[in-house]
Amino acid sequence: MSKIKHRYFIIHKPYNMVSQFISPDKVGLLGDIDFNFPEGIHAIGRLDNHSEGLLILTTNKKVTRLLFESKTPHKRTYLVQVKNEVTAETIEQLKKGVSIQVKGGGNYITSPCEAEIIERPSIISISENEIKKHLPHTWLTISVTEGKFHQIRKMVKAVSHRCKRLIRLSIEDLSLDDLQPGCVKEIEEKEFFKKLRIDNWK
Repeated sequence: MSKIKHRYFIIHKPYNMVSQFISPDKVGLLGDIDFNFPEGIHAIGRLDNHSEGLLILTTNKKVTRLLFESKTPHKRTYLVQVKNEVTAETIEQLKKGVSIQVKGGGNYITSPCEAEIIERPSIISISENEIKKHLPHTWLTISVTEGKFHQIRKMVKAVSHRCKRLIRLSIEDLSLDDLQPGCVKEIEEKEFFKKLRIDNWK
């Protein structure tokens, strides 16, 4: 009996698109992307409608368990645009952990993370009108190893900043690089798991 050959893709999910092929709501869908995906494809580690960036698609149902349900944490890095200027003291707060509300109404202290202020990012196209519209603002990169619901948005809100734009840049060494919104890249199986730092995938 021959082994099933799974396929692995990353896409740069655009703004105003859900991480699904079917939805009862009138929203942008993954099926709107001009690409012939194989049967049985599904998204791993979803991004909400208003978030952008790296999204994994695969026919291998084991990936969710190996990546997000394993005892080994996997780092995810986000590019975040927030309203108003962020201070060095605020960055230290984010790094040490902040209190956010989780499902059920309880509070949760986020684990220590990586966070830094960056200059205007080059990975995405930003119009001059968009820059003026959101002034003053700050761009940050935040890397976490946990994934509570809307965690990054809640973290910046906890330090009195509103998230204006959220883009996932990478999961471990699997990154967007220069992949543009709405574009798809297929990745060979061995390279896929190597970049995600998953050893026990066979």
